[in-house]
Amino acid sequence: MLAPALVGVAFLVLPLVGLLLRTPWSSMARILVAADVTQALRLSLWTASVATVVSVLLGVPLAWLLARSQFPGIALLRALVTLPLVLPPVVGGVALLLAFGRKGFVGQYLDQWFGITLPFSTAAVIIAETFVAMPFLIVTVEGALRSADQGYDEAAATLGASRMTVFRRVTLPLIAPSLVAGGVLCWARALGEFGATIAFAGNFPGRTQTMPLAVYLALESDPDAAIALSVVLLVVSVIVLVGLRDRWLRASPFR
Repeated sequence: MLAPALVGVAFLVLPLVGLLLRTPWSSMARILVAADVTQALRLSLWTASVATVVSVLLGVPLAWLLARSQFPGIALLRALVTLPLVLPPVVGGVALLLAFGRKGFVGQYLDQWFGITLPFSTAAVIIAETFVAMPFLIVTVEGALRSADQGYDEAAATLGASRMTVFRRVTLPLIAPSLVAGGVLCWARALGEFGATIAFAGNFPGRTQTMPLAVYLALESDPDAAIALSVVLLVVSVIVLVGLRDRWLRASPFR
């Protein structure tokens, strides 16, 4: 198994090595402090953080529903919730545009009744990132809820704790490590989102141009800037993976 394993490692690692070898280290600081790059970096960090907060507020209750409830159609609901994991992101962006665009079946009423236009705005970036990143949080938290001992919840309930108290004081502390891991994965996925963002939010500097979009644009005019931004995203991804490594290993049933 060693030979094919080494080929697999080379296939996955060599492109990253090529990226690092071509990185303009001497001009990294100059590139990263450029106005358009700084805007893209700041916008990416802001929108990914907001998307993660929205994912936690909506995804944790949804994960609880999927893990602790039984009703007809729950399998279909689970499939729909996790569909963005396998759906091409650009298809998700087109779907968002058809739903929340000015002529979408929801967006037209937002425009007519409230004067809210979502596409090609910073809000559209957050919506697109939430759409593709929330399933990572839901899958992680649902798995933690399924594996958690419900005896603690039942014991707290028999002692008179309300459902909300049980969830807040017992359930959440039990799943806290998985919640943090899911939140970090969600944030990292939102930070690297490209397809849904460019389809639903466009590529407008300072408003919707996130780091992945800036990399795509810089490839045509400034390859060094594209490489520098790519390295930043690579470093963030490595930090996330290394930080979650122990959490994944502890969760492994074979350890």
